[in-house]
Amino acid sequence: MHLISAPQAPTPWGWGLFVALVLAMLALDLGLDSRRRAAPTLRSAALWSCTWVALGVAFGCVVLALYGSSAAVTYFTAYLLEKSLSLDNLFVFALIFGQLAIPAAYQRRVLSWGILGALAMRGLLIAAGISLLDRFHWIIYPFAALVLLAAARLLFGEQQEREAVVAACAVCGSWVARFVPITPVLRGGSFWIRQGGRLVATPLFIALVVIETSDVVFALDSIPAVLAVTRVPLLVYTSNVFAMLGLRSLYFLLAGAVARFHALRYALAVILAFVGAKMLLSGVVDVPSWISLGVIVVVVVITAAASARGASRRGPRRHTLAT
Repeated sequence: MHLISAPQAPTPWGWGLFVALVLAMLALDLGLDSRRRAAPTLRSAALWSCTWVALGVAFGCVVLALYGSSAAVTYFTAYLLEKSLSLDNLFVFALIFGQLAIPAAYQRRVLSWGILGALAMRGLLIAAGISLLDRFHWIIYPFAALVLLAAARLLFGEQQEREAVVAACAVCGSWVARFVPITPVLRGGSFWIRQGGRLVATPLFIALVVIETSDVVFALDSIPAVLAVTRVPLLVYTSNVFAMLGLRSLYFLLAGAVARFHALRYALAVILAFVGAKMLLSGVVDVPSWISLGVIVVVVVITAAASARGASRRGPRRHTLAT
C-alpha cells in the first residue's frame, strides 16, 4: 500500500495546531448556536459551510508546510474521500427528521450532538483500524470486502436502508424504548423531560440515537476506505474531522435539494469500488495518492453536474426536508 513519508508518531506541531483550531471554531460555532432560536438561514448555512471547507483546506496547507507535498496530496485525497462519502449522511438525516417530524429549529441541536459523538466514536475506530493493520497486514482484505459491500449497498440497498431508518424511528416502538421510557410528543428542544416523577426521552433523543447508530454503519464504510489512502493517524483523523464538522451546515444548505441528487449515490459507489479494488491489489499495484485524488474529483464533479442538469430540467421544487 502506498504510504506517505510523514512521521507515524503524533507530532506536536501538527496535532497542536489541529486541536487548537478545531476547539476554537467549535467554541465559536456552539456559542453562537446556543443564542439562536430559529432554524439556520440559507445565508448562515452557506457561510458556515464555506468556513469549514476553508478550514479543511487551510489545514492541508499546514500539512504541506510541515511535511511536504506528498503528505499534502494524501491529506487532500483522504479529506475529499471522506467529504464525498459523508454526503450519504445527508439523505439519512433528512429521512430521520422527516419520520420523526422534527422541526428545523431543533434539527440543529440534534446534529450538533450527533456529529460531536461521531467524532469521538470515529477516533476510537480509526485507532483500532490502524492498530489492526499495523499488526496484521491481511486485515486489509476484510477491510476491502467491507468497502466493496458498501459500494453494493449504495447501488442496490437504498430501499433497505430507508426501511431500516423508518423502523428505527418508530418512537415508542423503537428498540430504544426497550431501555428507556419514551414520550411520542416533542417538548421544546429537550432530549429528556420529567414526567410522573421519572425521566422520559423525547423524539429528539430518538433522532440523536438513530443518527449516532447510523454513523457507525457509515464509519465502517468510510474508515477502511480512508485507511486505503494512508495509515498516518494525524492525516486519517484530521481529514475525517474536517469533513464531518461541516456536515450540519451543509445539511441546512442543501436540505431543500437533497432529493435531487440521488445520482451522487452512484458516484460514491464508483469511488468505493475503486478504493476497494485498490486495497485488494495493494500488494501487486502501487496506486499513488494523486491518482486516487484525481479519480475522486472526476467522479464527483461529473455526477454532481449530471444531477444538477437533471434537476434543472425537472424545474424548481419546494423546500420539503427541513420541516
